[in-house]
Amino acid sequence: MSASTRGTLDRVVERFTSRKLLVWVVASGLMLAGTLESGDWVIVSALYLGGQSIIDAVARLRGYND
Repeated sequence: MSASTRGTLDRVVERFTSRKLLVWVVASGLMLAGTLESGDWVIVSALYLGGQSIIDAVARLRGYND
């Protein structure tokens, strides 16, 4: 994939959803399809929730409001 194509895809994805949420949705779909083990899905979910919690805490500390 070329850099310009990747950049375009990144802009489209950022416009509609966060990358972390997109990864979580894909992981959930793969788990429901039976392609992803449930233990792996738990790891992805924990990383998503933990990462988002840290981002929210830092934003609150710095005074950013969404």
